[in-house]
Amino acid sequence: MKGMSYTQRTLRELRNRGVVCAVVERWNQFAGPHGVRQDLFGFIDICALYPGDKGIVGVQSTGPSGHAQHRKKILEDCEHALDWLKSGGKIELWSWRKLKLKRGGKAERWFPRVEDITEEMF
Repeated sequence: MKGMSYTQRTLRELRNRGVVCAVVERWNQFAGPHGVRQDLFGFIDICALYPGDKGIVGVQSTGPSGHAQHRKKILEDCEHALDWLKSGGKIELWSWRKLKLKRGGKAERWFPRVEDITEEMF
């Protein structure tokens, strides 16, 4: 992917929607043989404060090929994801893909697919 990372794209879109947000994923140079990118609680890249009823949302951001893998990780491997939801937080999985603006055209633009992860999914 040229240019922006998926996390940067998500941050820009959230801010355009009037959401206060910050990156909570960090690079840990001491983990693993060459360092590891670590998400908050193992699944949150961005913490978002939505105005109104939505509240605090933990956002996982990925590309089109990572959607199913990250969904499975959140639902099966993250021990704190359900705790996050039971504490009143919400979880969104954002996967970015490039789509053509017109059928048969050449112009493409990045669009997010946003999936809400709920307690009922566990």
